[in-house]
Amino acid sequence: MAVTAAATGAQGVGSAEETPWPSPWRSWYAVAVLLVAYTVSFVDRSIMALLVVPIQADLGIGDTEISLLHGFAFAIFYTTLGIPIARLADRMSRRRIIAIGIAVWSLATALCGLTQRFWQLFLARVGVGVGEAALSPAAYSMIADLFPKRQLARALAVYSTGVYIGAGLAFIIGGWVIQTVSEASAISLPLVGELKPWQLTFIVVGLPGLLVALWMLSVREPARRGTRADDNILPFSDVLRFVREHKRVYYAHFFGFSLIGIVFNGFLAWTPTLLIRRFDYSAPEAGLVLGILLLVLGTLGIVAGGALADWLESRGRKDGTMIVGLIAGIVLTPLAILAPLAGTAALTIALLSVFFFFSSFPYGASAAALQMITPNRMRAQVSAIYLLTLNLLGIGLSATAIALVTDFVLGDPQRIGSSMAIVGGIAAPFGALLLYRGLRPFSERVRAVEAGVGGAP
Repeated sequence: MAVTAAATGAQGVGSAEETPWPSPWRSWYAVAVLLVAYTVSFVDRSIMALLVVPIQADLGIGDTEISLLHGFAFAIFYTTLGIPIARLADRMSRRRIIAIGIAVWSLATALCGLTQRFWQLFLARVGVGVGEAALSPAAYSMIADLFPKRQLARALAVYSTGVYIGAGLAFIIGGWVIQTVSEASAISLPLVGELKPWQLTFIVVGLPGLLVALWMLSVREPARRGTRADDNILPFSDVLRFVREHKRVYYAHFFGFSLIGIVFNGFLAWTPTLLIRRFDYSAPEAGLVLGILLLVLGTLGIVAGGALADWLESRGRKDGTMIVGLIAGIVLTPLAILAPLAGTAALTIALLSVFFFFSSFPYGASAAALQMITPNRMRAQVSAIYLLTLNLLGIGLSATAIALVTDFVLGDPQRIGSSMAIVGGIAAPFGALLLYRGLRPFSERVRAVEAGVGGAP
């Protein structure tokens, strides 16, 4: 059945040549709201990393169980629901889908604070993943309809800074909240009983997201570019067929960036614990240090990577977005090994500073790369496939892989740094190798798109 302009929630659709680009103010306003939403999402998903010690003490669980809460519980539906939600985003109002998702994950984060058993907290973390699945595929699609190609990597890099702003604020604010609620009088709720400081932390960081959900409704739905009002939504089988037909470029992109994601997410999950166990940091101290590194260097890294990709593209390098990822993989290989094994806290933090810059470097470019080679009506769905791969490996596997090495290979919680070095030292170079192998097919695909062959974005 044809999808009308009313059904999409767009103001009108047409080809890129027929539809004027939105004003810069309107485009950047939308990016700003999406950035805040992404920031809130990472605060809600990352706060768990600061709460490892009290949760383990109260629930009586080990590193492997914590890693399942941090990664697998979140990723299980975050990854699988991304595709059906993306199909909705390819034909319905993307801003409404995002607003509903923000409300769901915010309530689920607050619900984490009412749990008293491992399985209850596991299910609440699943809910966080369900809500957050609505955000990035729809956001990528919206931003691609707001900016011309020469500005796309930069715009997506600004949006993607939400990862590092959110993770940084999660550690900074989370550390402050932990300290504040631990000094406050105990709070008791009917049917729940007395709330521990870690439970109050989840509630305090979760509920403000409901205001962001309302704010999202102020963003105007952009016109869909490169499509018509009578276009049908493509079956997912057609999307998969398209990806398989161009598997040399899509597989290199999906798995290359995902392996780098394993490095970043694994370190994000376990670096606070590394500082606490090896160097006797308190949770607020670890949160402050890592929060500043993520907030400043992570943000600078992703903006710099997006700017470099745009600069390379403006000078005729069709594979500029992939080159940015390749640079990150090469630089991260020694850093992922050396940073967690450094003998002093000062050296560890110095190496982590460079690590977080380059672990953020490729991710504005990676999102832009997909929009450059994918037809408009597939963008959200292909982005969801990419995010499924990225997050199943980067979130679902990374934290657990490190915990499994700690628990079952090294057998010593104090050797968490060695586990981080082993996992990071394997994933980073393999990611770089895959991205290198994808340079030529990516350039060929961009040239085909520019020539109008094989579907135009």
